Amino acid sequence: MPVRIDEIDRKILHSLQVDASQSLDEIAKAVGSSKTPVWNRIRKLKSAGVIGQQTVILDAEALGFEACFFVLIRTSEHDNDWQGQFLATLLARDEVQEAHRLAGDIDYILKVRVRNARAYDKFYQALISEVKIFNVTALLSMEEIKCSLELPLV
Repeated sequence: MPVRIDEIDRKILHSLQVDASQSLDEIAKAVGSSKTPVWNRIRKLKSAGVIGQQTVILDAEALGFEACFFVLIRTSEHDNDWQGQFLATLLARDEVQEAHRLAGDIDYILKVRVRNARAYDKFYQALISEVKIFNVTALLSMEEIKCSLELPLV
């Protein structure tokens, strides 16, 4: 069930999405409030689960991870044991940045970030050796046009 948030909460969340490293003073100024109420609202939003893990976004290419693959997976297995093994395999692979179970002809889509095609092949070989998969299609992203974690709050 969605948490009720007001306009000031939305402004705080927007400000944090833009730059979570801002000081309370900066956020309070941006939303037109003072520091203590902003701090209390942030604590409330965290305890309600609206604000999750805070982290730093790294530039993958600057760190040598130049290849991003979207991996489409079809499986003929759908029992709990297979799903458990598949989930454990994905969670153990740092290359997997995102994994989604889909409706339709494709069962899963993975976002896999690696240094190059050779590194993707190593990932692929490990994946198919650990879990039975009916079909795997890998699509290399040629250019990232837009990437955002921000929700349209304001």
